[in-house]
Amino acid sequence: MILKSLSLLNYKNFDSKSFTFNEKINCIVGNNGIGKTNVLDAIYHLSFGKSYFNPVATQNIKHNEEFFVVNGEYEHKEQTEKIVVSLKRGQKKMIKRNGKAYEKFSDHIGFLPLVIISPADRDLITEGSDTRRKFIDSVISQSDKNYLTHVIKYNKVLAQRNALLKYFALNHTFNADTLDIYNNQLNDYGTEIFKKRALFLEAFIPVFKERYLAISNGNETVDLVYSSDLFDADLNTLLNKAINKDKALQYTSVGVHKDDLNFNIAGHPIKKFGSQGQQKSFLIALKLAQFDFIKAQSGINPILLLDDIFDKLDEQRVAQIIKLVNDENFGQLFISDTHAERTEAAVRQVHQSYEIFKL
Repeated sequence: MILKSLSLLNYKNFDSKSFTFNEKINCIVGNNGIGKTNVLDAIYHLSFGKSYFNPVATQNIKHNEEFFVVNGEYEHKEQTEKIVVSLKRGQKKMIKRNGKAYEKFSDHIGFLPLVIISPADRDLITEGSDTRRKFIDSVISQSDKNYLTHVIKYNKVLAQRNALLKYFALNHTFNADTLDIYNNQLNDYGTEIFKKRALFLEAFIPVFKERYLAISNGNETVDLVYSSDLFDADLNTLLNKAINKDKALQYTSVGVHKDDLNFNIAGHPIKKFGSQGQQKSFLIALKLAQFDFIKAQSGINPILLLDDIFDKLDEQRVAQIIKLVNDENFGQLFISDTHAERTEAAVRQVHQSYEIFKL
């Protein structure tokens, strides 16, 4: 999987910009605020149809412009693939592959495997369970279309059940039969989601621990612990038990939409007990394990984006990561940094071809 070229039109701070990339290492360097991260985000956009950093789609359009276009040309399984993501104010976003628009964005997910490591990943530790669920879902979805379909359908039914609970409260009424229809659908989709999350983590956790061991030189023990209501009972039983609570709250209080992934170091939450260095190592190990898992599932080297990691890590950890990406198991790599000399010194240690783009 190689991104050969990228062109941006009215994307974030760029009016018009084009790049032709090296098939191994590409370094985007320049001062803060010049748009280095925006280049990486454009590459992310091509894989996922959305920004990694800004969920409000229209805010990715350059100020005072009406649209943006991100255009990428890939070499994928010895074929040329042209992907275009575009958005015009007041209209739906479009994703096209070789000139043909996708009917459903979900059909595109997983076609261009990609992993990003960024300072924004800290949200996985500091934010609520929703952020960690999205991480699990994004990894599984890149190799399992049915899983993504189940998640989309589950969330749709969940919204309908919550709307019904609000309707009951507003109109002082209750209809158990109508609620049962939603309960049964949530149970069907939720059970599949729970099973796939549990199976995924069973395979993923040992890979993550191995990666952490390599980055930290084996000084600490870390773990990921899957937390779900469905370990206690099937979802139908849980929903029936919680009905009085749900009626009072006017939303669904149990289900896989409440799942979490606990991040532990030496048996304690890393959020409270991990140093900054340990937390950074934890997140990088998490993302490198994501890389390993997606590669194992798809048989393709995902594109790897390293956003501003040199500023956030000590030299020893940077050296470990550079050593890891020197391995032939890695494919194309994109690095953003403020210091051109520092970046070049680091990539020179890697016996691969590289290109430096100064913004």
